[in-house]
Amino acid sequence: MPVVGYCSPGICRIRHLDTLLEAPARFFFQRPGRDVTHIAGWGLKPTAKKARRIAAARDLPYISLEDGFLRSLELGVSGAPAHSMVVDHSGIYYDATRPSDLETLVRDADFSESEIERARECMSLLRRYRLSKYNRAPDMPLQWPDRQRVLVVDQTLGDAAVTFGGASADSFRQMLEAAIAEHPESEVCVKVHPDVIAGKKRGYLLALARECGCRVLAEDISPWAVLDAVDEVYVVTSQMGFDALLAGKKVHCFGLPFYTGWGLTEDRQHCERRGVPRSLEQVFCAAYLRYSRYINPYTGERCELEDTIALLAEQKRQRARLGDCWLGLGFSPWKRRFVPDFLGRPSTLEFAPARPAAVRARQGASQTRVAAWASGLAPSLVRACKDAGMPLWRMEDGFLRSVGLGADLVRPLSLVLDARGIYYDARAASDLEAILAETEFDRALLARACALRESLVSARLSKYNVGQAGKLTDLGAAPGQRVLLVPGQVETDASIAGGSPLLKTNEELLRAVRALNPDAFIVYKPHPDVVAGARRGAVTATELWDRQITDAAMPQLLEQVDEVHTLCSLSGFEALLRGRKVVTYGLPFYAGWGVSEDLLLDPVARDKLQSVADARAGQFDPAPVLARRGRTLEIDQLVAGVLLLYPVYCDPHTGELVNAETAVRLLQQQRERPAPSGPLAIGRRLFRLYRNAFLRR
Repeated sequence: MPVVGYCSPGICRIRHLDTLLEAPARFFFQRPGRDVTHIAGWGLKPTAKKARRIAAARDLPYISLEDGFLRSLELGVSGAPAHSMVVDHSGIYYDATRPSDLETLVRDADFSESEIERARECMSLLRRYRLSKYNRAPDMPLQWPDRQRVLVVDQTLGDAAVTFGGASADSFRQMLEAAIAEHPESEVCVKVHPDVIAGKKRGYLLALARECGCRVLAEDISPWAVLDAVDEVYVVTSQMGFDALLAGKKVHCFGLPFYTGWGLTEDRQHCERRGVPRSLEQVFCAAYLRYSRYINPYTGERCELEDTIALLAEQKRQRARLGDCWLGLGFSPWKRRFVPDFLGRPSTLEFAPARPAAVRARQGASQTRVAAWASGLAPSLVRACKDAGMPLWRMEDGFLRSVGLGADLVRPLSLVLDARGIYYDARAASDLEAILAETEFDRALLARACALRESLVSARLSKYNVGQAGKLTDLGAAPGQRVLLVPGQVETDASIAGGSPLLKTNEELLRAVRALNPDAFIVYKPHPDVVAGARRGAVTATELWDRQITDAAMPQLLEQVDEVHTLCSLSGFEALLRGRKVVTYGLPFYAGWGVSEDLLLDPVARDKLQSVADARAGQFDPAPVLARRGRTLEIDQLVAGVLLLYPVYCDPHTGELVNAETAVRLLQQQRERPAPSGPLAIGRRLFRLYRNAFLRR
């Protein structure tokens, strides 16, 4: 088996290096171990010279490592984990003085038609999500006058891509002069690195651009936003030239980046090893599909380009959505530990008690939004936010939360943040309702939703992932008898108040199910928090069910029943994922979209439910809710809205935002680990005793 040795300390910081190299990696200081078969170094950095010398002295193959073309959300220098890497056995892609694996791949171009089609689809995804090597910069339209404009891209002084790309300082001067001379009627814009303006780095063009009267763009802004505002692009060796090709711009090259010499660009230099025409799809195939290696840095698993695009696109979407300034109200010390991560680690986050005075004291704070836990939100606080003109975002646990209960202080992998209301309160509109009512679900999104649904079902994942898999056997129903599952809920939970207009208790639900289905076999599963003693909702009328199950995992139980009858439990949604019939007695978020049988839509059934329900405060008219939910959805459209677009997912180890697919794999990995023991398990048991004695509600 190959063993790769390296002597650069920086390479030690690469996560999951063995997986990316497809071989064990060994760090050495002076001499590699006897088992080392290859020596690796980082590109053409000075630290790689030592590695090259050792490889030559020991007659070992040398491998060049570099960041891939789609690296991360944040910058590598800020510690962001890499989503891709290139491993080159003959050179490195930005070194035009010698062949590289990438150059050979482009020159040979032995790509199948299916690869070419895949390249087209991936290029389309990059354009759609506006992704490039780094994706932290704001992506917003430039407020420039509408006129013809050309872009000239500067680079930092001493960049190896310039030195080994056949260029020099004179190349940049020639490039700017050519852009001005060839476009006398256009405005010439020079893009320089923000650090150059700040004096932290040096570039090639800042002084000359000012001298020539060019527009200087130094803001930290997405390359796609800049490309939207220009007609042609001039580069020396910058990767932004390839982004420009993807954006359909004409590109002039004054150096020898990997994408020149193939007939795609206007080249001012010639490379004898190239010179054969290649399509953009062929070059993309070589660079992004064959040359680059991709990894999910949070799960540690290799993945495909499409997976990396989906993950980075979601990180970028959530970063843009969440913004920078927040006021968190009423969060416990425990929740304060993870809430900042779910808000995208904003530049400004202040915690305060959940009192109207805390809002009034900050009235007028520019662009500050309020975050508060939805189930504990007092009407007075809602009014205070409205009066202060501060947007209120309600927060709650997500639908794929954790391995373990929130009542046990298990950190969540997902939360929801809703600027309109909250998903379980049907009395008011919510962001989820708007997503389901308004989103145009395209093919790529539905394909992701379908794959996610299938993975959840096959892995038997649910919200809390508690209970014992494999313990459940025969339920005891007679042959041919319909088996109905009734999932219990916490009766004091806000989801009952806002999601069930008529019935308010588990006993009322069971009586209604028995009345409407006298011949069915009813299985009752109390809520885990109720079983744990943390919440209220126990039912003592044992004649209302045929069997009660408390310790089985919900996904396994759903596989053995025919129907699920529920007020507004998430178990109904989990049943829909598994193709089970779901009958709702309330208005859960998945009701009213045509995927479930909703008894409140049937006047006769509604009258029967009214006869079971005790008249009490809190009942409300379901008609306005059903009117808002008039759209008919397919199951994967519902999944896309509920699991892909609505929640915020966060890796509990790094605190970084992730997508739903990554969260699912993290849940699987957590579930596969041994249960906690020692001080952690003892502490959890002690907390349960305290919680059940003093915090039960």
